[in-house]
Amino acid sequence: MMQNVHLAPETDEDDLYSGYNDYNPTYDTEELENDTAFQQAVRTSHGRRPPITAKIPSTAVTRPVATGYGSKTSLASSMGRPMTGAIQDGITRPMTAVRAAGFTKAALRGSAFDPLGQSRGPAPPLEAKNEDSPEEKNRQLEKKVNELVEESCIANSCGDLKLALEKAKDAGRKERVLVRQREQVTTPENINLDLTYSVLFNLASQYSANEMYAEALNTYQVIVKNKMFSNAGRLKVNMGNIYLKQRNYSKAIKFYRMALDQIPSVHKEMRIKIMQNIGVTFIKTGQYSDAINSFEHIMSMAPNLKAGFNLILSYFAVGDRDKMKKAFQKLIAVPLEIDEDDKYISPSDDPHTNLVIEAIKNDHLRQMERERKAMAEKYIMTAAKLIAPVIETSFAVGYDWCVEVVKASQYVELANDLEINKAITYLRQKDFNQAVETLKMFEKKDSRVKSAAATNLSFLYYLENEFAQASSYADLAVNSDRYNPSALTNKGNTVFANGDYEKAAEFYKEALRNDSSCTEALYNIGLTYKRLNRLDEALDCFLKLHAILRNSAQILYQIANVYELMEDPNQAIEWLMQLISVVPTDSKALSKLGELYDSEGDKSQAFQYYYESYRYFPSNIEVIEWLGAYYIDTQFCEKAIQYFERASLIQPTQVKWQLMVASCFRRSGNYQKALDTYKDIHRKFPENVECLRFLVRLCTDIGLKEVQEYATKLKRLEKMKEIREQRIKSGRDSSGGSRSRREGSDGSDSGQNCSASSKGERLSAKLRALPGTNEPYESSSNKEIDASYVDPLGPQIERPKTAAKKRIDEDDFADEELGDDLLPE
Repeated sequence: MMQNVHLAPETDEDDLYSGYNDYNPTYDTEELENDTAFQQAVRTSHGRRPPITAKIPSTAVTRPVATGYGSKTSLASSMGRPMTGAIQDGITRPMTAVRAAGFTKAALRGSAFDPLGQSRGPAPPLEAKNEDSPEEKNRQLEKKVNELVEESCIANSCGDLKLALEKAKDAGRKERVLVRQREQVTTPENINLDLTYSVLFNLASQYSANEMYAEALNTYQVIVKNKMFSNAGRLKVNMGNIYLKQRNYSKAIKFYRMALDQIPSVHKEMRIKIMQNIGVTFIKTGQYSDAINSFEHIMSMAPNLKAGFNLILSYFAVGDRDKMKKAFQKLIAVPLEIDEDDKYISPSDDPHTNLVIEAIKNDHLRQMERERKAMAEKYIMTAAKLIAPVIETSFAVGYDWCVEVVKASQYVELANDLEINKAITYLRQKDFNQAVETLKMFEKKDSRVKSAAATNLSFLYYLENEFAQASSYADLAVNSDRYNPSALTNKGNTVFANGDYEKAAEFYKEALRNDSSCTEALYNIGLTYKRLNRLDEALDCFLKLHAILRNSAQILYQIANVYELMEDPNQAIEWLMQLISVVPTDSKALSKLGELYDSEGDKSQAFQYYYESYRYFPSNIEVIEWLGAYYIDTQFCEKAIQYFERASLIQPTQVKWQLMVASCFRRSGNYQKALDTYKDIHRKFPENVECLRFLVRLCTDIGLKEVQEYATKLKRLEKMKEIREQRIKSGRDSSGGSRSRREGSDGSDSGQNCSASSKGERLSAKLRALPGTNEPYESSSNKEIDASYVDPLGPQIERPKTAAKKRIDEDDFADEELGDDLLPE
């Protein structure tokens, strides 16, 4: 037994304090950053601990441990397994010995750390798609449907509604094919309901845009009735809109209410808009009480400008003054929710800040704010003009109340505009004095308001032909605001009225430089160029105006008139044809067309337009004269009688027309009627020499006894005529005056007879200018009634226009349209 006992040598005696300086390098925390095995274990198995297992013989291998003295000792765990980080069979074990962390038994010592497997090379290429597979075909078809829906929406936004509808129909057809194919391949649950919804909704929208309301309603019904579509009930709002367009108001209200019931209360804004639609529909049906209830609810929940304005309209319709005032105050109190203008003023000289402010000064947000403010001002001004005449005993008191309310609100600047509107209302009521007094109150206001008031005052005085006052206020308006195109236009008008056309043109040009859309200035400068005989420049101005105002009768007439002055009758006729397409009942335009065709020798066309002019305005003496002469020239004297009889009714003091009637009776062979007519003329105008000459001739031809009586009167009148001419001649010689008097009619009846075929009875004699309507006819007058009054025949074709106002004439525009430049509302 003792042979197995070994005694330790004395030199190898155990030291109680030895071994404390030796430690396991595993616990050397200072070297952990450089320990490759530890860092690899941390990256792959952080936070995971292996379960405690039984003692494994293959792992109970000790590893020499380096000590502080450089020696290596073997250290095993108490469980018989190696410590973390031990090396076994040339394989570096991880700290946790968890093989799932990415370490394998086949790993070699010293292999590079490659957790992403990049050393394995590039990934193999993707497998080619099988385009013939049903799933791939369905995906391509779905993509095509989406593209068609997008193209339909784009076409609608570009205004091509027909193309948008075609694309929407094509998308609907392809979507149905897609649904059938997917039903064959997959279960119905895998069908794309969102795609079906978008296709149907787009199709319904395009039907509605193309005014195919029945088809749109049917498509909406398909969506609404399908329970698989969530929130489809709100589309009943669109159906209500369609019924509203069809004026089926009861159904529109029904669908609006159904949509309102299906929209949850959390969608407050949507519900407010639907209630607003309901209120508008009630207004259209005349159910103002129900409309008031809707708008009152909106104004209490979420007040807005449209609802407030519609509420005022409803109260105005029922005539409730007090409620109108309260509603106006509510409208004024609606917040605009826009930034103040001070935000766009640079507070410092910082270039960066100035650049930012300059960039946002006219961006889309700023434009939206301007539009919102302009809309608010429009609603307030319209509401004030609507209720001011009815909320108080007089419209002036009503305007004063509105002005006071506006002054106490955020719209203080509108108070001055309301005052100017008050003055314009006085103008409409023909109360010029009150209008002038109201406008004069603004002379001490700020420059913008002063300029507006002075512009209107200048316009008023211009209408009253007080050009000195008009010029004074025009100067005040220009000095207050040099960039006010209306003020410059009115100043040009006053200069135009004084005959200084060059200076007037300068003012009009300046107005156009300040505002290129000032059509009044452009029109007036065209008239000015006409007065200066600069016809090409005048034509250029009127053609520019025609491009802006396509259907303006005044501009079309001016273009035709300029072409007429330029001696281009074909172009003048063409523009007059456009004019009568705009105003087909304008007698002046029709008569002008007849005159141009007559000058071109086209009598049939001239007759057509003269006759149309006579139908619309049977009191135009020029047209009546031409028609009567036309029938005489075509040997239809009986038809000419009715025109000359009408002319004698219009101008009863003119003997000419009654002589024409008698002549027509004589030419048609009705001598007895002609004799009676001449006798009637002699009773009315006993000193008319021509009438007595015809009476003497007729009585001689017929053999009546009255011939001697008429001959005696004729001789006495002729003798009186000679004495009068001698007195005039002697008076002219004695006074040296140069006043000319009209030559008497020298028509002797000796060289002509009553035959209709004689040369003297043709339409060769032309009528000269007629005496005034209120001027009595004198037998000794120098106004020639005819070249030979044996037989008064046709009219003079080329004659100057009468001074009477016509519906369309150059003087009309120079006097009336030239100064019509009220401040735009």
